[in-house]
Amino acid sequence: MTEKKKRVILKLSGEALGENGRLFNHKAFESVARTLIAAQESGVELAVVIGGGNVWRGRRGAAMCMGAVAADQMGMLATLQNCLYMRDTLVRLGARATVMSAVDILRFAEAYNTARADELLAGGHIVLLACGTGNPFFSTDSAVVLRALELNCDEILMAKNVDGVYSTDPTCDPNAELIREATYDDCVSRDLRAMDAGAFVMLRDNRFPLVRVFALEPADNVLKVLSGDPMGTVLHP
Repeated sequence: MTEKKKRVILKLSGEALGENGRLFNHKAFESVARTLIAAQESGVELAVVIGGGNVWRGRRGAAMCMGAVAADQMGMLATLQNCLYMRDTLVRLGARATVMSAVDILRFAEAYNTARADELLAGGHIVLLACGTGNPFFSTDSAVVLRALELNCDEILMAKNVDGVYSTDPTCDPNAELIREATYDDCVSRDLRAMDAGAFVMLRDNRFPLVRVFALEPADNVLKVLSGDPMGTVLHP
């Protein structure tokens, strides 16, 4: 009997793919794409959620003059742009990659369907999951947890601009401490900001086995984590 492959969902920061956090840095996309291909070749089935912060920053800046629904819809479209760019990069490098969108936009991407996504992953495609949950008021953190549960992923990898979960914001507090391990309940009660509170509740209530938070740079950190490197922070039930 063939051993079941490990299935992983990876959350990437959109800002990490931009020029100084904004818009698109082709070298960054290509570097990450090569890492995604290497990760898949290591023997995992790989789904990817990319944030949209390089294109549209939630309800900050110009979005503060908009209604929340429209601002969040703009954010969903930002994630789609990143997924389209990443698919193009992956395909040019020889990989099989498919964009699936939680919002119907069929000229650009397949409509998300759990059975179809499962089939694509098992068939060797890197599946790029765009437009969050398809609903306003939900972050891409909630989207990555929802898809991880739907697709029976073994773990969630959160590749961020910081190297793990800290007691406070390390960009503001020089005394912030790196937390190596925490339960989902700890994250909610201590208001740790690795993910939003709703995502932690979903993880806790469904006893999702493992989330690892680590730094995206250098890009081979993803491969190191998949091979067992203990970097970053482990979150668990």
